[in-house]
Amino acid sequence: MRRSTPYQLTAFSHVVREGSVTAAAQKLGVSQSAVTQHLQKLEALVGAKLIARSRDGQTLTRTGQEIFELAERHVSLERVIAERLAGYAELDNGHLTIIANAPAPALSLIARFNRKWPNIQIDFTLYDWTTAIEMLRTHQVDIALIFEPTHSPDWKIYDIGRERYVLYAPAKHPFAKRKIISLGDLAGQTLLLPEQGSLTQRVVSKALTKHDLNVQRKIKTTTFPVMKEAILQGAGVGIFLENSTVETDALCSLPIHEMPETYRSCVVVPKDKHDLRLVQRFLSLVGSGNWKGHE
Repeated sequence: MRRSTPYQLTAFSHVVREGSVTAAAQKLGVSQSAVTQHLQKLEALVGAKLIARSRDGQTLTRTGQEIFELAERHVSLERVIAERLAGYAELDNGHLTIIANAPAPALSLIARFNRKWPNIQIDFTLYDWTTAIEMLRTHQVDIALIFEPTHSPDWKIYDIGRERYVLYAPAKHPFAKRKIISLGDLAGQTLLLPEQGSLTQRVVSKALTKHDLNVQRKIKTTTFPVMKEAILQGAGVGIFLENSTVETDALCSLPIHEMPETYRSCVVVPKDKHDLRLVQRFLSLVGSGNWKGHE
């Protein structure tokens, strides 16, 4: 029976992660032709195309998505084996892929990590909640810092805090003089919310329905930094979780009378990456507080 080789799976995983054969070859330190050959041989073995290419870039086929999840597990296992063979005490380089759906507390943790282990490369990107969940599901990241993750038997989830939803508004907005706001006060405002299907969108829609309220003017954004910039530019006011950004005199946040509930802020790690030494180092920083892990 013909079998895939570790080189084929590694090449395929890096092509998907890096976005191109060229970038994958640079990351692996091999020629582009070598990566292309490994990918072609893997597709021949599977009997189907794994990557569909267009003018807009590359996307995984349905078969490609299934094989990618397996390839990522293979790459993670290789990393664990390499670390143990090298010896934990001597490991002082490598890279981590971290995503989050709000700048804080992700950036503060990354800054602490970087001060302690400055030779570790970190690839950090902000994504909306829906995309972050999908990237976790497909094993595309090492660590995710997100709010209220869904349950999965393939993840380890660590609670690091709880936050409530607040209304963000420019410091010069009339709301800035208030100590608390009501959803009913938003009737004449333009409300900024994350994308359809996000945690925030679902929570806010539920609260509006529960109290028989409606906000006519809404603008959908993606990540919190986009919302923050739109608020500062005067596009409207926005609802997001508290402490999602560092304090600034240009922005104020107000508790919402109808939304007193708090939501979990979590670190999520795919189980196949959990034992990686660099992941454990990151978790050791998070673990300096009172936090609880569960599956």
